[in-house]
Amino acid sequence: MPTSLLTLFCVRSLPLVISLVLTRPLAGAEHIVAPPHAAISPDAGLLIRQALQAAGGEAHLLRHFQMKDRVLIGEQDTGAGNHRESVLDAPRAWWLKTKSGHSERTGEPAKYLVWAWTLQALVDPASRIEVVSPVTEGAITLRGLRVSGSVSPAMELYFAPDSHLLVRIDWRNDIHRFSDWKTLPRCTRYSSRVVGSRKATGKIWYFDEILEITPLDALPEGLPPVR
Repeated sequence: MPTSLLTLFCVRSLPLVISLVLTRPLAGAEHIVAPPHAAISPDAGLLIRQALQAAGGEAHLLRHFQMKDRVLIGEQDTGAGNHRESVLDAPRAWWLKTKSGHSERTGEPAKYLVWAWTLQALVDPASRIEVVSPVTEGAITLRGLRVSGSVSPAMELYFAPDSHLLVRIDWRNDIHRFSDWKTLPRCTRYSSRVVGSRKATGKIWYFDEILEITPLDALPEGLPPVR
């Protein structure tokens, strides 16, 4: 299906999806309920539902997938960088393709960043989720959620007020800003570009551009075991 027709199909389908969500519990809503003693407030629940709808729905979130991306460490994006091919089961594992097969990125904290970027962090049963104070990006005021319990330290995810798409993640010592949204054939929407900067100085330190995403029903056989 051509991209323009795909986008039109997804957009035309969205009102029906929203109507169904607003008139009955969200499909898979049991995954949005936090563990005992960590009840999600109505405001947090609404923002979670809006974010999931904007990304194509909970059933279409990325879980197992292959990815080709271009990473550049530096203050300016020159268009160069390191091209990588990966298989991900975030936050559990991230395998990089090598000449001899795949190598697991053991202990890589960016697995949790990818996991939050897919929005799986919002439906993980171990996640404790609460609304945080808005932040301003340019002329836009973003609404935010803090996710803890399933990740340490906690991270904040911020969303656009109109589109409800993910705009930034604040985690540890960095701010990660997302843009250039694309739509997969199954209506999954994802940001294909992220720019990371240091919280303390605002200095940009990396660029990551996703060149290709392939959702997988299951992980490929032969991957190294998770350590």
